[in-house]
Amino acid sequence: MRRLISTGSPFEVQAGYSRAVVDGADIFVSGTTGYDYATMTLPESVEEQTHGCFRNIAATLKEADAALADVVRVRYIITQPEYADIVFPIFGQYFGTVRPAATLIVAGLLRPEMKIEIEVTARRSA
Repeated sequence: MRRLISTGSPFEVQAGYSRAVVDGADIFVSGTTGYDYATMTLPESVEEQTHGCFRNIAATLKEADAALADVVRVRYIITQPEYADIVFPIFGQYFGTVRPAATLIVAGLLRPEMKIEIEVTARRSA
């Protein structure tokens, strides 16, 4: 059974996408930034943005009856190569024991204040 999850972000309606799509045991979470969706504010530091990404992803997974421990694939996008050394330990805080398959990409993001975006795929255990 397919179910769409939305955070209520205006980006989702404007661009025509869902925060996540749940299809059976699989959960596909869209690229997620560190915005606080209640206030639509974004922290300045890459560290705080990274923690915000994980908070938003965890909330989305919870709505899908899953958790960060269910993540099997993660894609990290950072805007500056030097951010890697800063964010790697943060990734380890969240995924140190989960150890999903991962890719790190250095690329520009939609808005200049965005420093990181994280996309995950999770699979709920039967």
